[in-house]
Amino acid sequence: MAQAQPRREDDPLQAQGDTAQLLGQGQDLQQPEQEAIRYGHVFAVTDDLAGQPIAPRDAAAMSSAEDSVPGVQVPEGAGGGFSAATAMETAAAYNQAVGAVRPGQASDAAAAQGITVTQTAVPGGRVVTEFVAGQVVGQYSVADPPPAAEEDATKITIGEALEATARAGGGRPVDCADAEAIRAAEMSAHGADVAMPGCLGDQARAAARANAQATREGDKVKIGDVLSDATAKLAGDKAAATEDATRVVQAETFNDAETHARAGGVGAAVATAARLNEDNHLGDA
Repeated sequence: MAQAQPRREDDPLQAQGDTAQLLGQGQDLQQPEQEAIRYGHVFAVTDDLAGQPIAPRDAAAMSSAEDSVPGVQVPEGAGGGFSAATAMETAAAYNQAVGAVRPGQASDAAAAQGITVTQTAVPGGRVVTEFVAGQVVGQYSVADPPPAAEEDATKITIGEALEATARAGGGRPVDCADAEAIRAAEMSAHGADVAMPGCLGDQARAAARANAQATREGDKVKIGDVLSDATAKLAGDKAAATEDATRVVQAETFNDAETHARAGGVGAAVATAARLNEDNHLGDA
């Protein structure tokens, strides 16, 4: 009588082999893992750095380093060179999306040896060189901003016109028209459309409000109290021009009870300064 053969499911060794074979087949069916973008794929680097994935913290550190460089970067198309931060940010975002790196992860090389930026002065600007782990990954040119134009020392500034008002009519109490004219003059001196809190204009407004409530003439705040040393009190100053005078005179006239500019007032002083500056300019031409 023939002996019964064991069934496949009764043979533990055979079952184990079948399971291994099935697992192997399953692995073969999985999609191949997407390769990370490594430093060597993007930059001309060598050694361990070349094989390391570009990580989010590396890219953030390089971007921060680039942001700290003053000046205007010369475009790459104009021969300005190549900066690394954008390429690193793109690669790091891809690597994080495919699971090659974690959010906030740094590469081993960058963590150990750092990310640095150096600047070398050249005529008209600087050459910026970027390093990851001591190897160059970017180099570009930065143009220095043009020097600020110097004010003509012969021209009368708005601050000086305000001081002239203090000398000419400094004993007169400040009223609303004076305050608004001072405020307009200060904004023109700053080249702004908004006054800074606590500025000379605010002081003049406070003086005008206090004077409106004062019962004795001797208690009132005078023009000279507000405008003495005006050039030192202003956060910025400039030579008085026709448009500045127009702005100040309009503010003074609009807030004057009789709707006219005052002789010896702020508007008149700025207008006189602007006219003298224009005459000097025409004389120099």
